[in-house]
Amino acid sequence: MSSTASGKTSGKTGGRNATWRNWAGTVAARPAREVAPASAGELAEAVRRAAEDGLRVKAVGSGHSFTSIAATDGVLIRPHLLTGIRQVDRDAMTVTVEAGTPLKRLNAALAREGLSLANMGDIMEQTVAGATGTGTHGTGRDSASIAAQIKGLELVTADGSVLTCSERENPDVFAAARVGLGALGIVTAITFAVEPLFLLRAREEPMPFDRVLADFDELWAENEHFEFYWFPHTGNTNTKRNNRSAGPEQPVGRWKGWFEDEFLSNGVFQAANWVGRAVPATVPAIARVSSKALSARTYTDIPYKVFTSPRRVRFVEMEYAVPREAVVETLRELRAMVGRSRLRISFPVEVRTAPADDITLSTASGRETAYIAVHMFKGTPYRGYFTAAERIFTAHEGRPHWGKLHTRDAAYLSRVYPRFGQFTALRDRLDPDRRFQNDYLRRVLGP
Repeated sequence: MSSTASGKTSGKTGGRNATWRNWAGTVAARPAREVAPASAGELAEAVRRAAEDGLRVKAVGSGHSFTSIAATDGVLIRPHLLTGIRQVDRDAMTVTVEAGTPLKRLNAALAREGLSLANMGDIMEQTVAGATGTGTHGTGRDSASIAAQIKGLELVTADGSVLTCSERENPDVFAAARVGLGALGIVTAITFAVEPLFLLRAREEPMPFDRVLADFDELWAENEHFEFYWFPHTGNTNTKRNNRSAGPEQPVGRWKGWFEDEFLSNGVFQAANWVGRAVPATVPAIARVSSKALSARTYTDIPYKVFTSPRRVRFVEMEYAVPREAVVETLRELRAMVGRSRLRISFPVEVRTAPADDITLSTASGRETAYIAVHMFKGTPYRGYFTAAERIFTAHEGRPHWGKLHTRDAAYLSRVYPRFGQFTALRDRLDPDRRFQNDYLRRVLGP
C-alpha cells in the first residue's frame, strides 16, 4: 500500500461577490460568498455557517455542466484545495481521491502508479465529484460510467455531518449519492476501483451512416467500446472502436496528433463554425467537408490517452439516454427531422453506449443504454433543434443527462426512473430544509 500527500493549505472564505459562469457561458450566478475549504471539516463548518445565515450552499467544479445544477445566490463552494490522492490501496485495488481533483490529474497520477480506471468520458477537465455527480460517462459494452466505478465516498450533509458511504456503510446513501446531483450533500472524497494499467487499440475510420445503423448491434457486440459521430446534412460518420491490446504501444505520432486533433479538429473546425454561424446557408457544405476531413487511423496507447481528446471549440449540448434497443429507430427519426426542417447544424451528433447499472438516478439505471448527444456551436440559435430532438428522445422514454440542456421536470423524470421516489425520500431525510436546493433541483426533483 502506498499513499500520496495532497499538499493542501488552510481553507479560505471569500468576501467578494463575483459572478460565476460555466464553461459554455449558458449559466451565470452571483453568490453571496465563496468558500474554498481544505478539508471535510472545514466544508462542514461552512455548511453550518450557511445554515446560521439562512443561505443555501452549492459546490462547483470546473463548470462543464451546461445546466444550472451548480448555480446559487448563497454560498458557493470552490473545491480547488480539496485535491490530490489520499491513498492507493493495491490490495483492494482502489484509489481514494479528494473530490476537487481534476480527472486529468487523477489519470496522470494513476498512470505513474501503473494503474487506470476501467472507462472514462471523452474529456478530462472536470473534477471527479462534478463528473460523477452528474453521471458523466464514456462508451462501453461492459464497462459503465465513472460513477459506476465508485467503491466508496465521503459526504458532508446539511447538518454538517460527515458520512462515509459504501455498499456496507450507509448503503442506501451510497446507492444514490454516486450520482447525487449535489442534492444529498457535498462529496469531499471518492474511492474508485482501479486496475493495472492496460493498453487500448483504437481504430478510427469513416463509415456511411446507413451502414452504421444497419450493423449497429454487431458493431456494439464486437467491440469493448464503440462510438460514432454523425454529421447532419450528410450520410457520413466517423466511427471509433477501442479494444484492449497486448501491445506493443504505438501512440499517435506527435506531428500527426497535433495536425488531426488540434489543427483540424479544433482550429479548422472552429473557423468553419465561425463561417457557418455568419452564413448559415454554408453549413451543409461545411458539414460535408468536415465529415471527410479526418482519415482512418489506428493507434495503441494507455486508456486516458485513447478515451479522451481536447475540446477547445465551445458549444452547447443536449444528451439523452434511450434504451439501447431503441437507438437505431431514434437516430432514423432524428435524421428525418433534420432532413425536413430548415435547421442548419454544423456540429456532429455523438452516439455512445453503456451497460445497465444499479445507481438510483444514473441515466443507465436498470437498463442497457445508448446515448445520443446533439450540439450547436456557441452563439448560434439552438432551441429549435434541441426542442425537436428532445421531442424524439422523450417519445422513447429518454433520460436527459443531468449536466446537459433539457426541459424535463420531476413529473416526467419520476416516470422514467423507477426509483425516483427513493431518491427524493432520501433527500427529504438528509436535507429536509433544502440547504442544497437551487432552481434546477427544484425543477428536476420537485420542491
